[in-house]
Amino acid sequence: MAANTVTTDDWVEIGRIVAPQGVKGEVRVYPSSDFPERFLEPGDRWLKRPRSLTPERVELVRGRYIDGKGLYVVQIAGVDSREEAEALRDAVLMVAAGDRPTLAPEEFYVADLVGLRVIVQATRAEIGTVTDIFAAGNDLLEVTYYSPDGENSLNSKPRTVLVPFVTAIVPVVNLAQGYVEINPPTGLLDP
Repeated sequence: MAANTVTTDDWVEIGRIVAPQGVKGEVRVYPSSDFPERFLEPGDRWLKRPRSLTPERVELVRGRYIDGKGLYVVQIAGVDSREEAEALRDAVLMVAAGDRPTLAPEEFYVADLVGLRVIVQATRAEIGTVTDIFAAGNDLLEVTYYSPDGENSLNSKPRTVLVPFVTAIVPVVNLAQGYVEINPPTGLLDP
């Protein structure tokens, strides 16, 4: 790979623009970051438009949180009308991967959890893969799960299970080896 080649590994998604807000060019952003300063503090961000391969630098002018909605409203420099804001619908706001804040020992980036193998701690059976994370009172790991007996076969029909991301149920996260261990409560993995 050439030294100047930019890959998706160079960026971290922090939110998706879901709609315009008002008539002066503000946009609503659904966050995929637990760091409010990403949407509140002015400065450079990166914007990847739908169907675009590379992000472009934009300036976040200001932002505010909408209580009860789980959304931020942000103003991007140069976006001054509802029509210009509408053109950004489904665009993704990003930061450079090197700009990720340092986390406490028991904290994880969502992007680092997606793709991890899921192992039942008691049986050591690999039962699926983390495919997404949903923010809720406690975060939920979406696990693509293949069969209740832990056997992954080509004939198994995958299904989705939501696993509460709490220490009692997910006691081990091993990013280096690419897995999480779970202690599922009775009935969680039943078909």
